[in-house]
Amino acid sequence: MEWALIGPYILLFFTASFLGWCMEVACKLVQFGRFINRGFLIGPWCPIYGFGTVLITLLLSRFVDDPLAVFGLAILLCGTLEYLTSYAMEKAFHARWWDYSTKKFNLNGRVCADTLIPFGLLGLGMIYFAKPFLFHLYGMMSEAALRTVCETLLTLFLTDTALSGVTLLRLRRHAASLEGDSTESITGAVRSALSAQPALIRRILHAFPDASLYNRRVIEQMRARKKKLEAEIRETRTRARTAMELKEKQLQQSLSRYRQKPRG
Repeated sequence: MEWALIGPYILLFFTASFLGWCMEVACKLVQFGRFINRGFLIGPWCPIYGFGTVLITLLLSRFVDDPLAVFGLAILLCGTLEYLTSYAMEKAFHARWWDYSTKKFNLNGRVCADTLIPFGLLGLGMIYFAKPFLFHLYGMMSEAALRTVCETLLTLFLTDTALSGVTLLRLRRHAASLEGDSTESITGAVRSALSAQPALIRRILHAFPDASLYNRRVIEQMRARKKKLEAEIRETRTRARTAMELKEKQLQQSLSRYRQKPRG
């Protein structure tokens, strides 16, 4: 492996992941007034920020002469990443970890303008300020030191990912075993049942205080309700259309009598 080539990007990933974690923690500290270890992982890193930063660096550096393009493409790139992450994590672990449905200009509750615009600004900061500084800093390390640091961080990260993945699967299995008729009832039951569980389980629930959990029964019930409501809507529309056509026909017949010329 060419550590001099790939090493800076690995360090960039972990730097951005750590800074993203710090930003998330600070936001929740302001919102809830207490420390919350944000993210799916145990360690102080949120990999979605790391992946987004590396993708911006690799794909948008060619547009360095066009700040507007960097801003717009950073929004598109990071918005797509956040949307796909939300979708994949929901399908994998049967939980909606964040939901922007109450915010304006959102897309299926997975992304919204409140997060997309900062992504664009962060993209500008990354291309024009952070990248030159950080890559200069990484370049000061020897290849041996670069390799040692990268291998250590990757080992810790992969171990963390495995442990956290097992924890999330355990959370999903517990949610699947519970009875309930809505995501709210399932979420409440899971949080109540797992309040006395080991710290790793509780950490996930604390990290996402607004998360909604569900199981396949709830999904099937919601789909059945949706189909029933859609059928009722179609039936109501058909009845309304038939009634309107009948009423229109009656009115036309009444009107035609007035149009007839009187005989005499």
